[in-house]
Amino acid sequence: MRRALALAVLVVMVSGCASLSPAPERSELIRRILKSTAQLRSEREGGARRAASGVVLATDPARRRAWILTTRHFLDPPLSQQIYVRLPGSQTIVRATVAFVSPDLDVAIVEAEGLDGIPIRMRTVAHLGDDILVVAFPWGQRFTVVRGVVSQVVASSEDTIVSGAPRMIDASVSYGSSGGGVFDGRTGELLGIVEGYRTVKVAVPEMKDRPLELPVAGETTLIAAAAIRRFLEDSGLTEFLPK
Repeated sequence: MRRALALAVLVVMVSGCASLSPAPERSELIRRILKSTAQLRSEREGGARRAASGVVLATDPARRRAWILTTRHFLDPPLSQQIYVRLPGSQTIVRATVAFVSPDLDVAIVEAEGLDGIPIRMRTVAHLGDDILVVAFPWGQRFTVVRGVVSQVVASSEDTIVSGAPRMIDASVSYGSSGGGVFDGRTGELLGIVEGYRTVKVAVPEMKDRPLELPVAGETTLIAAAAIRRFLEDSGLTEFLPK
């Protein structure tokens, strides 16, 4: 009896150790992803400020120059503004300029010197239920990592109804997360960037004239990697395509 109990305890201990083993792998994956993400800030005439997130699309190591992919609406309307970029874990903030803007897709590319980011790799097809990681800078503050799953895809046919370009994820985001990378939770490849999210207005008795707008869980929309790739190809920016 004692021997059986000892064996049972040993099995539980071994099982517990086995369940903890994937943690370092996930941590290493997140570390790699963070090297491909960026925080953006815009200062406009009159003192207006905006915050957004982005991913490193391409780099020129010799000149420490990087091109950051983000959303176009972060820059709209195209008024006089100063754009700043910072990488996670770095205190260095550098100036950036608008390099390219899509006329019909909500994406833009800014260029900055003095950055040592790592370019992302894209994955154009996802499956419903795939694990994802969203890395963004909500409210222009510290970066956050949010887990979720692919909740909606744009299927190319009825035969592939569960796979296609990801359109929606169930992870909730907030202001400042636009342009944040949505990464495959296993490989770290970019599935898309955060485009927006639906909100609901909640009335607060102490703030009757200023209702709060809260994100709706599970309704975060993406600009899929497939659409980003087409934008780069159609614009003649094939040099920015991940190798």
